[in-house]
Amino acid sequence: MRFWDSSAILPLLVDEEATVAITREHRRDPAILVSWATPVECTSALARREREGSLASASLSEALDRLAELERAWAEVHPVERVRAQAMRLLRVHALASADALQLAAALVAAEDQPRTLPLVTLDERLALAAEREGFAVVGGGSAS
Repeated sequence: MRFWDSSAILPLLVDEEATVAITREHRRDPAILVSWATPVECTSALARREREGSLASASLSEALDRLAELERAWAEVHPVERVRAQAMRLLRVHALASADALQLAAALVAAEDQPRTLPLVTLDERLALAAEREGFAVVGGGSAS
């Protein structure tokens, strides 16, 4: 099992440059662990693409169906106090947006503060750098959409 950031989930939902590589990673280990906020972040990214005209309404509907399918299979880290406390610490230590700090905090809590035990899948460069500095083995790398 690996912790998946929203940036790595999106290529499983819509065709992107990283879709082939991320799909390969998902096939290699289909057990996904995410933050409870991941469905919200993914829906936000998909809706933004539709508003901007880079995703058709029919494609949005299909992507949301794929998201629902993934949700039925994945495990989630819930928004407990430890996640909030970790996120606040991470914001002071790393150059992260609040949503990324919450993602990384959820991964740390899931790893029971032993980040070497839980690989983290992300396409977000800042999050990847912070995760590596926290001790995670990062899968994915590259730039986020």
